[in-house]
Amino acid sequence: MTIALWCLLAATILPYLFTGVAKFSGEGRYDNRAPREFLQTRQGLAKRADWAQQNSFEALPIFVAAVLAGVVAGVANQWLATLSLAFVVLRLLYGICYLKDWAEARSLVWAGAYLSCVTLLVMAALASSS
Repeated sequence: MTIALWCLLAATILPYLFTGVAKFSGEGRYDNRAPREFLQTRQGLAKRADWAQQNSFEALPIFVAAVLAGVVAGVANQWLATLSLAFVVLRLLYGICYLKDWAEARSLVWAGAYLSCVTLLVMAALASSS
């Protein structure tokens, strides 16, 4: 279970890596008085980094729910750790694909990360019904 909980921490930090790229790459100086307006004006790498951080925040709730459901239902630690690590690694790869503008690869990696959460939720449901 410890690895899964560390993965929760990693998943909550991950979006901020992309935020940093979005804010500090590209032209112009970051405006902390209007951060959303500033990020909407970004282009290229900075724009893709902003999109990656937004999607990373959007993916976080299902991962948190999946890990917590797995813990509560008593899913085996090996599965909790494996699926949690898979999610974090795939989400990191997802962000890299976004930054590199590899749209097809990004979609495949997104699907893998999503399926790791769905698998964990199914395992939690099955474990709780036994």
